[in-house]
Amino acid sequence: MSERDKAIRDRLRRTEGQLRGVLRMLDEGRSCEEIVTQLLAVRAAVDRAAVEVVLAHADECLATFPPEQARAAIGRAVRLLGRVS
Repeated sequence: MSERDKAIRDRLRRTEGQLRGVLRMLDEGRSCEEIVTQLLAVRAAVDRAAVEVVLAHADECLATFPPEQARAAIGRAVRLLGRVS
């Protein structure tokens, strides 16, 4: 596993912990505002992880594919990010 993959996995594990925290907040009857604030933080963390995955994919494409094939693969990955929201 590469250092980049390890960093992505670590980021996702932290996000998993944040989400467990949100579940605890629900069990504790915390306020809507507190819960939504934490959910937005979880969503932002997942979005950042998605960007890191796409960046790793782009690097791999550039290193292994011919230019036009790399461009197409990277374009598809970037368009996927546009669906994140």
